[in-house]
Amino acid sequence: MSALDRQMPPVRYATSGEVQVAYYESGPRVGTPVIFCHGFPELAFSWRHQLTAFEAAGRWAVAPDQRGYGLTTRPDAVEAYDIEALTGDMAALLDTLGVEKGIFCGHDWGGIVVWQMALRYPDRVAGVIGVNTPFMPRAPADPIAIMRRRFGEDMYIVNFQKPGEADAVLAEDVARTISFFMRRPLADAPPSSGGLSGGGDGSSAPESTFALLKALQAWDPSVDLRETFLTDDETAAFVETFQRTGFTGGINWYRNFTRNWERSAAIVDHVSVPSLMVMAEKDAVLPPSAADGMETWAPDLDRALIAGSGHWTQQEKPTEVNRVILEWMDKRFPK
Repeated sequence: MSALDRQMPPVRYATSGEVQVAYYESGPRVGTPVIFCHGFPELAFSWRHQLTAFEAAGRWAVAPDQRGYGLTTRPDAVEAYDIEALTGDMAALLDTLGVEKGIFCGHDWGGIVVWQMALRYPDRVAGVIGVNTPFMPRAPADPIAIMRRRFGEDMYIVNFQKPGEADAVLAEDVARTISFFMRRPLADAPPSSGGLSGGGDGSSAPESTFALLKALQAWDPSVDLRETFLTDDETAAFVETFQRTGFTGGINWYRNFTRNWERSAAIVDHVSVPSLMVMAEKDAVLPPSAADGMETWAPDLDRALIAGSGHWTQQEKPTEVNRVILEWMDKRFPK
């Protein structure tokens, strides 16, 4: 039995076209399920604390391994990972669960998916919860061009556009990669603007190039003062999975930024359902300031700040995150 199997409910599968979506389910099948969508480089396993808490609270919770991750199918074609496919998988998951609507909760890239669910499948979405990831309206130009101009070629999202390069670097030593990512911010680290302090047109000078691959290659764990938030068994669950799958599936999501932008011109940026924005005080990539002005596009919005948390909020501060989400559920979606 793998480390993941020891800590998660039994895996189940939904069919979305040619893709088999693995998912894990907890709590009673009553009311509206919350669908927890993970980011990069994560898994459904990233929501283990939420599955446990929701079950204890008598709430229905579902966490899928999204397309390209874990036990879910990993198509070869890059365009198979565009936002149409990713949101289509979540609609197919609702079909398998036998429900009309879900409440979608997403972190990191999963946050982009859940906000897009509200735009692309409004009849299937009862509510949206963004964890760290705010609603992002359609950019005024190709987002990769904006990021390249503002942050340079080494910025990780720009760098990810190169076929095979990031895939190989991250997979060279999976245990090292996971250890590099899955750490808390330093206790005295100041809140970050995430490089978002300038204009979105790419005209301002960068605060950081976010040169992820260079940082990983230069990283010396012996002098890294950041603490991990994973137990040895939890670390093993991530490492064993990504050793088997590699990172290409998740990286392919990033390789569709331009395609997603090109194909979304006709979509109206408006979220009409109740929404919750859970912000992390010390997320260096998606800071609380990234959510400024969100009410413009999501007018029925509640907010909560998780003090002291870095990027991996639902894993770093599970008690606080569970409390915030369950209290919001009780207010907006009472049993």
